[in-house]
Amino acid sequence: MQTSTLMVIVALFAISAFVLAKKRSREVATIEGGLKKLHSRPAYYGSFAAILAAVPAVILLLIWQAIEPSLVHSLVMAQIPSSTLQAHESMTLLYSQIVHIANGVLKTEDPALLAASEHYHHLQSIGLTLRWVAVLTVSLVGLAAGWRMVRPKLKARHYVEKCLQLFLMFCSTLAILTTAGIVLSVLFEAIRFFQIIPVTDFLFGTQWSPQIALRADQQGASGAFGAIPLFTGTLMISFIAMCIAAPIGLMSAIYLAEYASPRVRNIVKPVLEILAGIPTVVYGFFAALTAAPFIRDVAESIGLSNVSSESALAAGAVMGVMIIPFVSSLSDDVITAVPQSLRDGSLGLGATRSETIRKVVLPAALPGIVGGLLLAVSRAIGETMIVVMAAGLSANLTANPLDSVTTVTVQIVTLLVGDQEFDSPKTLAAFALGLTLFVVTLALNFVALRIVKKYREQYD
Repeated sequence: MQTSTLMVIVALFAISAFVLAKKRSREVATIEGGLKKLHSRPAYYGSFAAILAAVPAVILLLIWQAIEPSLVHSLVMAQIPSSTLQAHESMTLLYSQIVHIANGVLKTEDPALLAASEHYHHLQSIGLTLRWVAVLTVSLVGLAAGWRMVRPKLKARHYVEKCLQLFLMFCSTLAILTTAGIVLSVLFEAIRFFQIIPVTDFLFGTQWSPQIALRADQQGASGAFGAIPLFTGTLMISFIAMCIAAPIGLMSAIYLAEYASPRVRNIVKPVLEILAGIPTVVYGFFAALTAAPFIRDVAESIGLSNVSSESALAAGAVMGVMIIPFVSSLSDDVITAVPQSLRDGSLGLGATRSETIRKVVLPAALPGIVGGLLLAVSRAIGETMIVVMAAGLSANLTANPLDSVTTVTVQIVTLLVGDQEFDSPKTLAAFALGLTLFVVTLALNFVALRIVKKYREQYD
């Protein structure tokens, strides 16, 4: 709460700096003979002053927030007698008790802990005061500096654009570092797993039973880590989903972009996109309570026996309905963006509307359509809730869509649910599955980019 209040005050100072500097730039322009005498427009002078009032203060606050906890921890623990430290095995637990005592959550009669909690409370009070004084002082100094620096020759626009460029570079670097951190964290844990389980057993094994036996006579804990059943289930469900989503979504996009009237388009498109706003758990309930029993009854009515109440067909069909808006919306935007001159030229040469769509519009929109299909495939591969509720958790190696199967993402969630120790193959297998999924998705994107590059057509 204290930090958020401080941020609000800094934001008010930045707004004040913007208004005052902009007003002062207009006054200076009036004295100098008009706005044309200024290097930049008044809004840039205001933005420059707002940056000086906000950015240094925010940076100082972030640095303070990062350093203060460890500094307070060191000062508090340094005041605790050695006898008290030796009586506690965990320093982290001891410091947590001191914090709780200082906050009034715990009660104790230990004079050492009471003194440490008072010292902690005293340091927190000093830190809070110094934080407010330092941050507000820096913000006020920036406000005053931005106001005083307003003059005709100040290159405010250059400074503002440079600051925006640095901010964008920071965001890009942060995104890259985040991606690298995720990949490396998964990679290191996967390497630990492959040091225990051979890569060939994982990639080509046909039995998936990640339970590890804790004793010799334990049953049902074979510890088999063959991921072929998981890959098969993932591909089967994703294929069924795309068989439904791709044609329906693409045909819907063609109708809305080329044939529908504006009135129909304004009604149908929002209604279609409502499907994208439905939570996946709702789709899961629908698949488990309606789609799966319906498919089982239909299969039994035509003479098929041993049909599972949870099936890949039910999960894939409902997932395909969920993915339709992704394909439709993206494909519609891409088709609409094709220049009208291409359509007019094709129609002028005597082609029908359907021929124009098939031979001109769709080839021009192919890169965007492929991108939409890729997004839909990624959505299908990463879906978990529908598979859990409609396809089950059984890792069956089968090509029958009426059987119960599971996917890679479902097993990742299952392996990491609850309190787990990250030193057993059972838990580390989740990271191996994640790394495999990442590599497959990366390869899929690479192939798609090659296809798009090959068939992309440039239009003036």
